[in-house]
Amino acid sequence: MTPLWLALAGAYGAVGVALGAFGAHGLRARVTPERLAVWHTATEYHLLHAVVLLGLALWLRIAPQAPLVSAAAACIAAGVLVFSGSLYVLVLADLRWLGAVTPLGGVLLIIGWVLIVVAAFRQPAL
Repeated sequence: MTPLWLALAGAYGAVGVALGAFGAHGLRARVTPERLAVWHTATEYHLLHAVVLLGLALWLRIAPQAPLVSAAAACIAAGVLVFSGSLYVLVLADLRWLGAVTPLGGVLLIIGWVLIVVAAFRQPAL
């Protein structure tokens, strides 16, 4: 599973940079400053969690039998899709109802972080 998380971290990073650039250069004249701020939040969380996913993938390289770390990676990956993804669509399509979906992604991100804490205490020392 580690190659998947490594590849996904790289893909999330690349897409996050591209979407950040698109927001900075392509959206500035097309959306309100408030919607541009939402886009910025989406890319900020997207890129931060791409790095977290990379760290989890490297942790799994060292300790491949760490189910809590795998679960954290899955929650982080899904959380980015739901949290940042819903914000991207909200900005591009102005679908305000998506604002109700975004917190579900946030909850997944929080669960991922909590699983990291639990794994840190349960994973045997290397």
